[in-house]
Amino acid sequence: MIFTRRDFLKTSAATAGALGLGAACAPYGDDDSPAPLSILVLGGTGFIGPHMVRYAMARGHTVTLFNRGRTNAHLFPELEKLVGDRDGDLAALEGRRFDAVIDNSGFVPRHVRDSANALADSGRYMFVSTLSAYKDLATPGITEEYELGQMEDPTVEVVDNATYGPLKALCEQAVQEVFGERANIVRPGYIVGPGDSSDRWTYWPVRVAAGGDMLVPGAPDYPIQFIDARDLGGWMVRMLEADVTGVFNAVGPAERVDMGPFLESCREASGSDAVFHWVGEEFVQEQGLVFPIWAPHTGDFAAIHSVDGSRAIAAGYTSRPIGETISDTLDWWNGLTEEDRPNGAMASGLRKPPELGFGPATMEAMMQAEAAALAAWAEGGQG
Repeated sequence: MIFTRRDFLKTSAATAGALGLGAACAPYGDDDSPAPLSILVLGGTGFIGPHMVRYAMARGHTVTLFNRGRTNAHLFPELEKLVGDRDGDLAALEGRRFDAVIDNSGFVPRHVRDSANALADSGRYMFVSTLSAYKDLATPGITEEYELGQMEDPTVEVVDNATYGPLKALCEQAVQEVFGERANIVRPGYIVGPGDSSDRWTYWPVRVAAGGDMLVPGAPDYPIQFIDARDLGGWMVRMLEADVTGVFNAVGPAERVDMGPFLESCREASGSDAVFHWVGEEFVQEQGLVFPIWAPHTGDFAAIHSVDGSRAIAAGYTSRPIGETISDTLDWWNGLTEEDRPNGAMASGLRKPPELGFGPATMEAMMQAEAAALAAWAEGGQG
């Protein structure tokens, strides 16, 4: 998961209610009947959690949730819910053993180590980490053996842009030290789909749907990687069923997608009249333009969309058609009220201040900024 502290603080608020929709967890994939497992999910009510919980329930597994009972507490009234706090209140886990544990809420190594120790008698421990755990994302084809980031002071527990990735790397280490070969580390990139309150990837289908002349950085053959939260959750559960452990880059789709075809799929899904104007990345950088999830082909994030996901595919990861992810995300977005829509991250594009949010007024301002940038591009004889 490529993530900022601001994203972390925002994620739970905007998804309340939206994730109660049954469509958010379909399709469930294989029709086989796996042996039932007892699965504990640490968290389970944010963005990715409900998808994996619903998938596991549909597959016949017994799911228990452990969290503080604050985020989307109305979800899953039929499940056993253990209330506690990862920072010092794990009493509800005492004496409990599960076939598998899914930890998608661990950010601080101390918390993760304490949880792992409390659940050490359980069968397996699956930890959701992040591609940001790597020291950088500058080299195309990064595999799971690539060097991880390090903390100058490993005792720091403040999660921010600088520490988020290295802290996740230390969390991985804590799980592996306790569970050994029974540990499973999943490193997602951009997790997307209905309910994604980070409003980063969602910028693209929403902006394309607005139509008109649209500035797009780079070139049509730039790769783009993202993973639908429903595909991620289903694959993780299936790995537990198959007793698969190890470390995996969770990037998708399973087949390469470039920016041009991705935007064409957005246009097809929305039926918009958007016209794409491709602008060189040097111009984009010179103008100080910023676009969600896009990065130039230089610097520490040059290969952020070229990570090797072959190990995950070999372990059973599959992806739905990107058009389905786009359409479902637009349906979710269009079904939200202005108050419930994610507020802020999209507005970082084209130098818009975060406090503007992404309502109609911001869209108009963004499109005006695009027009000005396109005029400057054309004036330089490049349009």
